Amino acid sequence: METPRVGPSGETIDTPRHRALGSHSRVTILRLVRAAEGGITAAEVAARTGQHLSTTRAHLDRLAEAGLLVKARASGGQPGRPAWRYRAVDADPAPAPYRALAAALLDHLSGGGGDVRESAAQVGQGWGRRLAATGPDREDPVDSVITVLDGLGFSPRRQPPDDGETARVHLYTCPFLELVGRNPDAMCGLHLGVVRGVLERHDVSGESVVLEPFGAPAACVVRMSAPAAGRRS
Repeated sequence: METPRVGPSGETIDTPRHRALGSHSRVTILRLVRAAEGGITAAEVAARTGQHLSTTRAHLDRLAEAGLLVKARASGGQPGRPAWRYRAVDADPAPAPYRALAAALLDHLSGGGGDVRESAAQVGQGWGRRLAATGPDREDPVDSVITVLDGLGFSPRRQPPDDGETARVHLYTCPFLELVGRNPDAMCGLHLGVVRGVLERHDVSGESVVLEPFGAPAACVVRMSAPAAGRRS
């Protein structure tokens, strides 16, 4: 068992983080990631540093394991399995009850098989329906989604629709980045399910909802079909 180290002011030194930053290469990589508002891929880091791709991935994953970075897949709504994108952790922690619930969910999912993201989304749907039912009444389903996400700490902001049919909401903070780093597919699936559940509370299908981690500079993006009540000129 390792004894925690204590700093000169009596504070406990976070040894995993200090060890992760004990490499000049990882410090350089962390600075690159922090400067990339929309996140950055391992290939992009490798191209900028001149390192081999496998070495870059190892450094990025070490920083993620230390809680300094979080990674998620940004598909842009396109088919296929996209590359991981990394972003620096700078959000405030989530409220304790949510963190405990989400951590318990991750522990449960890690012991099972199947599609982790979809399993988490199913849990999120039920939660989203309950949150919408206990919150203020909103005629516009998209406004209801924004209200729920704001209450969870995502700092949502509605954006002009791309095509008049698809509503867009940017999420400027994720208060659960630490948990996302432990299991990106599960946590992003959980939050996708919450949006679906809120829409279903308004009798709107949530099957078309897309959650794009790092889909915009400094924000994750939620896209959903905007029903008549949710469209704005």
